[in-house]
Amino acid sequence: MLALVFVSDMESEMETHVVLLSSPGLGHLTPVLELAKRLATLSNSKVTIFVVPSLSAAESLVIQSFMSLNLCRIILLPPPDISHLVHADAAVVTRIVVIMREIKPAFSSAVSALSVPPTLFIVDLFGYESMDFADQFKIPKFVYIPSHAGFLALTLYLPVLDEVVKGEYVDEKDALFIPGCRPLQLEDVVDPMLCRSDQQYLEYLNMGIKIPMADGILLNTWEELEPATLAALRDDKLWGGISKAPIYPVGPTVTTPNRPVDSNKSEMFLWLDKQPSESVLYISFGSGGILTKEQMRELALGLELSQQRFIWVVRTPVVAKSCDGSFFTVGNDCNDERLASYLPEGFLDWSNNMGLIISDWAPQVEILRHQSVGGFLSHCGWNSTLESITHGVPLIAWPLYAEQRMNATLLVEELKIAVRSKTLPSKEIVGREEIKLMVKRLMVDEEGHAMRARVKQFKLSGEKAWNHNGSSFKALAQLMR
Repeated sequence: MLALVFVSDMESEMETHVVLLSSPGLGHLTPVLELAKRLATLSNSKVTIFVVPSLSAAESLVIQSFMSLNLCRIILLPPPDISHLVHADAAVVTRIVVIMREIKPAFSSAVSALSVPPTLFIVDLFGYESMDFADQFKIPKFVYIPSHAGFLALTLYLPVLDEVVKGEYVDEKDALFIPGCRPLQLEDVVDPMLCRSDQQYLEYLNMGIKIPMADGILLNTWEELEPATLAALRDDKLWGGISKAPIYPVGPTVTTPNRPVDSNKSEMFLWLDKQPSESVLYISFGSGGILTKEQMRELALGLELSQQRFIWVVRTPVVAKSCDGSFFTVGNDCNDERLASYLPEGFLDWSNNMGLIISDWAPQVEILRHQSVGGFLSHCGWNSTLESITHGVPLIAWPLYAEQRMNATLLVEELKIAVRSKTLPSKEIVGREEIKLMVKRLMVDEEGHAMRARVKQFKLSGEKAWNHNGSSFKALAQLMR
């Protein structure tokens, strides 16, 4: 974390007190905590974070580790019972929005009880309905979108698409037009747009309507990563009639290692220390991603065919169609013996010399920053994507849910730091031969070496963005002023 402070630019008689609200799920909590670190460290502000916890053991560890830093205050809000409001199989988006809607009374009471009144209010995208509380205190309200500019553009433009497109988006003949941005391919639409009659679509549409009402929008990206899309979003001729909220790119905001070391981690790093530089492929599907048993077998066989070193974070395979089954429970599934039964016979014997199998959850940032890691097979969640970029590691894109298909296309076609399968993993089984080819393209071929060099340039640009006078440093300073 940088020690630079821009408090001298914004000193005032009233103490600056930033209140942040995070929705449940490790993928949402992590960027909020890291943004809070930036605010507390760079602006010397008092920061209070309200968190709606899930049942995830990994999430609890992250919260405990963060609290030990004594940088910010964390207040846990009691998770509401929503069983009577949504079906048991409701989409993750629906469940999170309903949870955030139901915690509003408890959140309002907790904010009102603070000894130091808030002077700035930041909610993540799922907490947008709580923006109104800022009006009670007559303070600025901001929305933090922990994703990229292309996702923000789609979200803001969705109310227009809702009027223009009459049927299902996936049934359109052509890609979806978004002003100043690359057309959105139909196979890349975010999950809430797959079925317009589903509640998650209506909730996402409401986000697109309400978010522009904020006094500003924070993004977990930086100017040099997405210059064209950010320029388009600021073009009044293109977007003036849709959103006038200023945009503050304050990324890359990623996890900084502060988690306790356990025995598994020690064993894993002893193994990593023995491997050649940039020779290990790290495989993880984020806090929510789960594969089917058949896909697990094909991935294992593809790895064996590739003959490349690896670390694979394995979870109990999914039975239903959903690919995000561990979103609320990551870190709870740690039965190594049971997981071994889902892998092909003989795979563990082969992998004894070539790789490691880790159960359920691993210290991802610490792995990606190790010099032996040279590739990341990832679900392309934006947190994982940024963690890979900021450590100079190219990717194999394996999108599963949410906006991950958009992210994969950005990585492959625009940034050119990833390879992906012709088969869409969220719809079909990716076969062992295609997996072998992707792994070798990234880890062995010249194509992979070129991607590795390119992602290291983005790594440097991300570091410069947080230098004094860097683009993200200046954006956060402007917001605080």
